[in-house]
Amino acid sequence: MIAREIGDRRSEGQTLGNLGNAYADLGEVRKGIQFYEQALVIDRETGDRQGQGQDLGNLGLAYADLGETRKAIQFYEQWLAIASEIGDRRGEGQALGNLGNTYADLGEGRKAIKFHQQALIIASETGDRRGEGNVLVNLGNAHYSLGEVRTAMEFHEQGLIIARQINDRRGEGNASGKLGIAYATLGEVDKAIRFYEGQLAIAREIGDRRDEGNALFNMGLALYGLEEKDQAFDLVKQALEIYEAIESPTAEKARMKLKEWGAL
Repeated sequence: MIAREIGDRRSEGQTLGNLGNAYADLGEVRKGIQFYEQALVIDRETGDRQGQGQDLGNLGLAYADLGETRKAIQFYEQWLAIASEIGDRRGEGQALGNLGNTYADLGEGRKAIKFHQQALIIASETGDRRGEGNVLVNLGNAHYSLGEVRTAMEFHEQGLIIARQINDRRGEGNASGKLGIAYATLGEVDKAIRFYEGQLAIAREIGDRRDEGNALFNMGLALYGLEEKDQAFDLVKQALEIYEAIESPTAEKARMKLKEWGAL
C-alpha cells in the first residue's frame, strides 16, 4: 500500500475504509469489518473526525447486514454524535436514516419514521438527491412495517422516480424490490413479479449479491403463490446459496421456507 510506504496515515485510513466497502459490496462483510476497524484505529490516531464518523457508520452498516441490530445502533449513534459535532450535515442525515432503518427492523416503526423525517429534511437542505431518494424508500419501509401499505407505496414510488432521474441504479433496484413486496401484499402478484425482475436485473448488473438474493427469494414466494412450484423452489434455493455465501441472517428464513414446502 503506497500510503503506508510513504507514511501518509490519513490516506492509509481512507484506503482501508475503501477496501472495507469493496469487500462489503461483494458480500464479504466480516472481511469488510476487519478493514473498517483498522481504518478507525488510524483515523483516531490522526484525529480525523470525519473519517472516524465514516468508519463508525460503515461498521454499523456491516453489523446491520449480519443481523446484529443493537450493535449497529451503537455505531450509528457514535457516528451521529461526531457528525453533529463537526457540522457534517450529510453524515448526520445518513446516520439518522440508518438509525431509522434499524429501529424499523426492530419493529419500532413510529420511532423509525421520526428518524427518517429528520434525515429527509437534511437531505433536502443539502441538495443530496441520492440521500433524499433513499430516505423516501426507507420511510416507505417504516410505513409498510406498520401495515400502511398504500402510504408505503407512495414513498417507494417517489424514491424510484428520484433514483431514475439521477441514474442511481442501486437505489432504483432497492425501490423496485420494495414496490414488488407491496404489490405482493395487496395480492397483485403479476405486478410484483415485474418489479422483482427489475430488481434482479439491476442487482446482477451492479454486483449487489444481497439484493440479488432478496429478488430471487421474493420472486420465488410470488411464484409459489401462483402454483409455479418447481420454479419457486429453484429461485429460493438460489437465494439461499447467496444468503449463505454472504452470511445473511435471511438464510434461515429461506431455509425454513424450503423445509415448509418440502423442497429441502
